[in-house]
Amino acid sequence: MGIAGNLATMSVMDLLQFLETGLKSGILKVSRENITKEIFFEKGTIVGSTSNDPKEYFGQFLLHYGKIDEPQLRLALERQRQNRIPLGLILVSLGIFGETEMMDLLRLRSLEILYDLFFWEQAEFQLQDDAPVPEDLIRIEIKPTSVVMEGIYRLDEWRRYRELIRSDRVILGVVPGRSLTGIELGSDIPKILWLVNKRMPVGEICYNLHASPFHVYSELYRLLNEGVVQVLEELPAAPLPPARATVLEASAEMLQRAQELLKRGSPLEAIQLLQAVLEAEPGYAEAAAMMASAESQFVQHVYRTTFAPDAVPRLAVSLDDLTRTSLGPKEGFILSRINGSWDVKSILSVCPFREAESLMILKRLADSKLVAF
Repeated sequence: MGIAGNLATMSVMDLLQFLETGLKSGILKVSRENITKEIFFEKGTIVGSTSNDPKEYFGQFLLHYGKIDEPQLRLALERQRQNRIPLGLILVSLGIFGETEMMDLLRLRSLEILYDLFFWEQAEFQLQDDAPVPEDLIRIEIKPTSVVMEGIYRLDEWRRYRELIRSDRVILGVVPGRSLTGIELGSDIPKILWLVNKRMPVGEICYNLHASPFHVYSELYRLLNEGVVQVLEELPAAPLPPARATVLEASAEMLQRAQELLKRGSPLEAIQLLQAVLEAEPGYAEAAAMMASAESQFVQHVYRTTFAPDAVPRLAVSLDDLTRTSLGPKEGFILSRINGSWDVKSILSVCPFREAESLMILKRLADSKLVAF
C-alpha cells in the first residue's frame, strides 16, 4: 500500500525511519516546485536515487570532487547522448576511474541527494509501493538510519552557518596578512580563496565549485571564524514575489492565463507566472506539469528564433565594462564559460542549472548586448 503526504506534516526523518522499519520496497518520489527526487527502496534499504536538479547530476558531483574536468564531462555527455548508457559506465570505459571507485562515488552522490531533503520544509511525497526500480540502475546500499543522523547534524550546522553568511548574495574579502594553516591535500580552500579574491557572491562560488551550498558554507564559515575572510557586503535581493496568500487566491486564474500564453506561443511569460505559483505552493502538481511543458516549449522557441545549439557565444563588451555591470551569480557563472570556442550546448552541459534557465540567462545577456553569437 502506497503512502502520500507533505513534508510539512511528516518530516524526512520520520518518513525514512518509517520506510526502514516497515521494510518497504518501492519508489519514493519527493517534489518541490519543478524539482523531483526519486529514492529507490528494497526491503527498507536505499539502493539508489535520482534527481532532476542539474546541481545534483552525477557529472556535477564528479566536477566538484575533481574526478573530471569540464571538457571531459562535455565529451562524456556527448557519448552518452549517442550510446544511451549511464554516465558512470562511460567514464569507466574512458579510463577516468575504475568500477570500484565509481560505486563509491555513486553512493556519495546518492547521500548528497538525500541530505538535501532535510532542508526542504514544503514538498509533496508519494511512495509507489513495490514499484520496480529502473532496469539500468546501478545498485548501492544505504541504511536510512545513517542518513537521518547526518541529515539532522547538517540542519543544525546550517543554522549556524547562516548566522554569519546570511544569503547567497554575500560578498566576502580576504583579510590582509591572514592565512589558514593545516590545509589538507585536495582541499577546496585554495580555490575558494581565489574565488573570494575575485569578489564573487557566495552563490557564484557554489556554482564554480559544482558543490552543494552546505559544503561551501561550511568552508566559508571556517574561514570567517579563523579571521581569514570577512563579510564585505550583501548584494540587493531580487524583487519580492507576490504575497503567498495573494498567489494562492489567484492560482487557478494564473494557471489558466499561463495555459493561454502557451497556446499563443509565449512560453517565457507563462514560465514567469508558473514560477510565482510554485514559489507559493511548491507541491502544486498541475503547475509543475505545466512548467515542464512551458520549459520545453521555451527551449524549442529559443533554438528556433534566437540562437542554435551549435552557435558560439562571445563577449561583446570589454572585461572592464563587464565588471561594472550588475550581474547575478548565475549570469557570472555562464559568462565565465564563454571562451569563443564552446558552443551553446557545450556550455549548457557543464551548467548546474536547468536547460531552460540557462537559455533564459543567455538570452538576457544577448538582449543586453553583453554577448553576441
